[in-house]
Amino acid sequence: MNRFFASVQRNIQQGRLSALLLLGLVIITAVVLFGIIGPFFTDAANAQVGAVRPRRPPGGDYFLGTDSQGRDMWTLLIYATPNTLKMGLIAGFIGVGMGTVLGLIAGHFGGWIDAVIRVISDALLTVPAIAILVIIAGNIDRMSTFVMALVVASLGWMFTARTVRAQVLTVREKAYIEVARVNGEGPWEILFTEIMPNIMPYIVASFVGTVSGSILAVIGLEALGLGALDEMTLGNTIYWAQQSSAVLRGYWWWWSPPILMIALIFIGLFLTSVGFDRFANPRLARR
Repeated sequence: MNRFFASVQRNIQQGRLSALLLLGLVIITAVVLFGIIGPFFTDAANAQVGAVRPRRPPGGDYFLGTDSQGRDMWTLLIYATPNTLKMGLIAGFIGVGMGTVLGLIAGHFGGWIDAVIRVISDALLTVPAIAILVIIAGNIDRMSTFVMALVVASLGWMFTARTVRAQVLTVREKAYIEVARVNGEGPWEILFTEIMPNIMPYIVASFVGTVSGSILAVIGLEALGLGALDEMTLGNTIYWAQQSSAVLRGYWWWWSPPILMIALIFIGLFLTSVGFDRFANPRLARR
């Protein structure tokens, strides 16, 4: 891990960090700060059903108007954004954690362990993930944000496992790995002290991509009405806008703010992912 941070510091000093990476991090930081600082300037009660007058357009009293259930859209957006990010981060940590461990073991030890992990991941990748997620989410009686994150994370590890495995297969053939073996380091010590620090940029890039995919899956399930409908999230906001026919009735302030926030999150994550790819692959940075 120290090697990873030393590499980051060295690249910063050499000016090799991509502008896309910095821009993506700025956008994501702004979204996170919006969810952290916003509650200090709003009343959480205004985001509850029946708190204010329903179907009011944006104006002086309500910055982004109100929805059909009598909730202030501005307050709702402030509380829904961090909840959506939280689900994506939880699913990302769990998915990348599982994928990293499985990829390290498969690539380093090989044999039947590698074969089993590779067959399972390849088989799951051929099945439409949204279909499996809909079946799982539809059979859970009481959904919560944490349970939703676990459902999404259950299918968020395969790409990371394949990426990490491919990198381990390359790194384990390096000369310093053989030197570590000659010096008496065990297989697990080599795996976590020699191999893992050298593939950390790829793991970070996979984490960003997994968080992005997890947020997309969560919003998709919530828009179908399979989420925790009593929770304040961006996906649930879109779901209730659909139920109220907000688009057909011309109430643009019900659905456009959450969609714009979702777009901003994905732009930030996309730029961050591309930036980390260029950081991990110097050839892309030179191009």
